[in-house]
Amino acid sequence: MAEDTEQIENKPEQTTQVRGNKPTMKVKIYAPFKVYYEGDSYSVTAVNATGPFDILPHHHNFLCMLVPCTLVINDPGGTKTIKISRALMHVKADSVVVFMDV
Repeated sequence: MAEDTEQIENKPEQTTQVRGNKPTMKVKIYAPFKVYYEGDSYSVTAVNATGPFDILPHHHNFLCMLVPCTLVINDPGGTKTIKISRALMHVKADSVVVFMDV
């Protein structure tokens, strides 16, 4: 049982920030020649071949191709939307990166 405790205690540090009482994550959405969004966010909603999904702080590592959809970013300033035709999403350690036009 002690081994299980050690594994939990040795988890890598998350980079979660807190705004107000809500945890946030770093989000960057960009194409080769333009940054569409960069900042802290409470959640990101997108669609892949399986269907719509949400990314929240503390999400497991995740990599997928997005299908044409509208990304919804909920940040401290409100809700922002970005239409995409195709993109790659990478989620790791409270950081979401979306590479558009791939």
